[in-house]
Amino acid sequence: MSIGEICNRDVVFTLRSSSVQAAAQLMRQYHVGCLVVVEEKIEPPVPVGMVTDRDLVIELLARDADTEEVSIGDVMSADMESAREDEGVWDVIRRMRRKGVRRMPVLASGGGLVGIFTMDDAIDLLADELSDLASLVSRERQREQETRTRA
Repeated sequence: MSIGEICNRDVVFTLRSSSVQAAAQLMRQYHVGCLVVVEEKIEPPVPVGMVTDRDLVIELLARDADTEEVSIGDVMSADMESAREDEGVWDVIRRMRRKGVRRMPVLASGGGLVGIFTMDDAIDLLADELSDLASLVSRERQREQETRTRA
């Protein structure tokens, strides 16, 4: 299964020039913990970084920084990891673990943003897989009982 098949295609993004206040409002409005940062509004958007709620707290609020003087481009992580939409899910999860990141933008072959894959998405996927396995075990027991009852 490719990461492009399961990534969230509803990505909330912001411009590098956006204010911290505007970014925080987007996070609140869409109930997300990160924004993909793009240089300018083009279609498809091309990511240049990411900013998380943690970035805002650790880099700005904890340092009592003047948020009026700072843009998202000043606090974003420019060295973000990304995944190609044709990459395998498990390869992306392994890379997320190795790099210590909880979120990865998913890009089309041309570099345009097509989605985002998060640790929460990975947990949902694993929960579904485990549920399917549990159902298999249950169904196998049921089938065995039916077979032995008839014999």
